Amino acid sequence: MKRYIHIKKADREFILNLFKVSGRMVDYALRFDGERGNTELAHKIRKVAMEHGGIIMTVIPEQETFYDADGYMRQYLPNGVLLEFEKEVGNGGCDVYHKGEVVRHYDNVKVSDIPAIQNWAATLR
Repeated sequence: MKRYIHIKKADREFILNLFKVSGRMVDYALRFDGERGNTELAHKIRKVAMEHGGIIMTVIPEQETFYDADGYMRQYLPNGVLLEFEKEVGNGGCDVYHKGEVVRHYDNVKVSDIPAIQNWAATLR
């Protein structure tokens, strides 16, 4: 999963002047570049960035979820899969739709079951 440190422009300028490095080096450090962002200098840059209000951001696929729509929670995955969870207590099931067809049904789904269902559904192509 990709991640980076978000900082303000003024903080970026501060880091450039503090370490006397190029903007590219700051980018390598803040974007956790696998090759050039793994140096001692990159670690120092990230430490200063975090001390100056930097925020670690994670890049993930966007997923849209609708809650409380006629007694269902619906989640649309990036691969075109629809998860439709019944919210009725004691009966709450889930249908997994792929290309408009139900490909799997789960009975009595608990909140703790949802990540496993999402992970399985995300593998459908």
